[in-house]
Amino acid sequence: MAISIYKINKGINKPIEFKGLKAQYIWYLGAGVLALLILFILMYITGIHPVACLALVGSVGSTLVIQIYRLSHAYGEHGLSKKMAYRQVPHAIRIKSRAVFRKVKTQKK
Repeated sequence: MAISIYKINKGINKPIEFKGLKAQYIWYLGAGVLALLILFILMYITGIHPVACLALVGSVGSTLVIQIYRLSHAYGEHGLSKKMAYRQVPHAIRIKSRAVFRKVKTQKK
């Protein structure tokens, strides 16, 4: 009888992670890097000195990376979406009349 060996995939249902960034933050960082590349190209084409272009893009890029890592560690995989959804929840529900409480409910027989 042959012995069969099965490999167990232990990564099922885990979020995608790349160097500490989780889930959608990888896409945010990719989009930011692409935007910085386009910004550098536009600045270079307009005639701005390449060292100034690199300095600006480098400082904005480092700020972008720091902020995205901070968001990833603070909110986790779905936390940023939850935070944005929580902003939609009202702080209080105000009823200016007591008519809601005065209604007499009729009982069915």
